[in-house]
Amino acid sequence: MLDDPPLLTIKAGFQRPDPAKVAALKGAQTSHLVDAMDGRGALDWTIKPCDPENASFAGVAVTCHAYPADNLALFGAMEIAQPGDVIMCANDSYRLTALVGDLVAGMMKNAGLAALVTDGLARDRVGIVAAGLPLFCAGIVPNSPAKNGPGSVGLPVTIGGVPVSSGDVIVGDGDGVVVVPQAILDATVKRLGEVRAAEAKAEAAVKGGAKMTASAAALLKSPRVLRL
Repeated sequence: MLDDPPLLTIKAGFQRPDPAKVAALKGAQTSHLVDAMDGRGALDWTIKPCDPENASFAGVAVTCHAYPADNLALFGAMEIAQPGDVIMCANDSYRLTALVGDLVAGMMKNAGLAALVTDGLARDRVGIVAAGLPLFCAGIVPNSPAKNGPGSVGLPVTIGGVPVSSGDVIVGDGDGVVVVPQAILDATVKRLGEVRAAEAKAEAAVKGGAKMTASAAALLKSPRVLRL
């Protein structure tokens, strides 16, 4: 690189989804949302809540990318985020220092943010739990980061193998985190109702003694299964 990059690049403006559509996904089960998006959308399984008892959230994504061992971008995202937003911080899955600790988690809670999700690490787990902010990360380590950049805010990132743009809707629970792209939000909300209805029917069948789904039973009896 010929020149050093800026410490931080911030793109503050992005299209926000209809708040009613975001509200429609609050409390949604992440597995139901995935089914409503053809079986995809969940972040890598390693990204889990610091507090499984406080893991349910839904909100609008504000993206940022923090360089490994750095968290300046996180503060830039906090500057432009609105109450109810979810900061989605890509950290290149860095594993030697934490991206965030309990004090920053407390500041995010004070600002009314819905959650923080990162593919990096956190520290001060006890304090994070006490702060009450749903925080998803790839693990815990005491080592602290710097604030030297470079980083970006508001630009597309990839976290846990899933592309995320500011304005997407993010939903989390004890199982993990799902990204609902804003472009398919309407269709996902509609399909979620259908998935919930189908799940309720299947659960009733299991409680009634069902031992096999009809679709699986049909496949097992079909010529597509070779029996020796």
